[in-house]
Amino acid sequence: MPFINRIHYSWIIVFTGILIIVAALGFGRFSLGMLLPSMGSDLALSYSRMGFIGTGNFIGYLIAVFVCSRLVKRFGYRLIISLGTFLVGASMLLIGLADNFWLVLIPFFFTGIGSGIAYVPVMGLASNWFGSSLRGLASGLLISGIGLGIMITGLLIPAINSWMDNGQGWRTNWMIMGGLVLLIGLLSALLIRDQPGDLGLQVLEKVGKKEEKQPSRLPDKKPPKSDKRILFHLGSIYFFFGFTYVIYVTFVITSLISDYNFTEAVAGRFWFWFGLLGMFSGPLFGSLSDRMGRARTLALVYSLQGVSHLLLALNPMPGSVYLSIALFAISAWSIPSIIAAAVGDYLGPLKAASGFATATLFFGLGQITGPSLAGILAEKSGSFSKAYILASLLTIVAAAMCLFLPKTEK
Repeated sequence: MPFINRIHYSWIIVFTGILIIVAALGFGRFSLGMLLPSMGSDLALSYSRMGFIGTGNFIGYLIAVFVCSRLVKRFGYRLIISLGTFLVGASMLLIGLADNFWLVLIPFFFTGIGSGIAYVPVMGLASNWFGSSLRGLASGLLISGIGLGIMITGLLIPAINSWMDNGQGWRTNWMIMGGLVLLIGLLSALLIRDQPGDLGLQVLEKVGKKEEKQPSRLPDKKPPKSDKRILFHLGSIYFFFGFTYVIYVTFVITSLISDYNFTEAVAGRFWFWFGLLGMFSGPLFGSLSDRMGRARTLALVYSLQGVSHLLLALNPMPGSVYLSIALFAISAWSIPSIIAAAVGDYLGPLKAASGFATATLFFGLGQITGPSLAGILAEKSGSFSKAYILASLLTIVAAAMCLFLPKTEK
């Protein structure tokens, strides 16, 4: 492959990883919200059963997080990431054939397992291929796959539903996306490599730097603090992201319609712009964290999200809703990328995948807890304002916790 030989293979890993995250999260998780209305109508699903479908996916994702680090240690990144992506694609095809609630819930549970098995290791893989001076940028580029996936679904799903006016467009959407995910799984099997030494290369430390062939590298230095304490600290910070982000992405469209009287068509267009801005989130703040440091950049991102939640809750001025969505989208997806880079900084590349998996357990617990509590608050108060205020307060707590992270040695 002459083209591949002209650039460092680290960037091939990033390109492939972006596609894997498009498949695992952009298609495998975030497409559900846009497909549920037509699915629910065709299969006569109640709101509670719609909620159970999403919960089943989150539970599958958590199970995957528990086991993926062990699987990676035993079988390697390449095999596990590829199998996870194949599982996402196959389960999505089965959902397209479903004719009742259980035949949606069970495959979507396995979609969650496949998403976790593919996503968590691919984020850890960046620490194997990039030094600490580029690790935040690399992780940020990877996470842009979420925004790209949201953009694609924002264009694809309405177009297919409009083209097939018989109420069965949701099936075609699942089938098309499932087929694309299987192709991405095949590509990952062909291109993913576990570490630079597999190709006789050295970790990429600087853009444009000539790389001498070298089979291995020493792990980055770690601060004088135990792995368990670091992971608990990072995991706690990540918990607050799981708790607060899922409140926003779950209820923002509902809020625009019920609290701010937007039409469904106008509110739906925000999904596309949310995905577009989200593509810049990871690279922008991931690169900033390489220069400013992980702790200060995380604190900045959480502060922006706190303002975003407050703007949506209080609507203090004209245009508050638009500013809220812009601030959230441009900052939200940077947190997973910076957490992944920070884990690599603190624990070294050999423990990056298992460390990120542990931190993701905290994130998963927050992700399960947030929506239920927000729903209770909204049901009692008649609006989502209190839920967004709670989310804003928790992001400020997270920002303060970030400032107490220890410094790392480059």
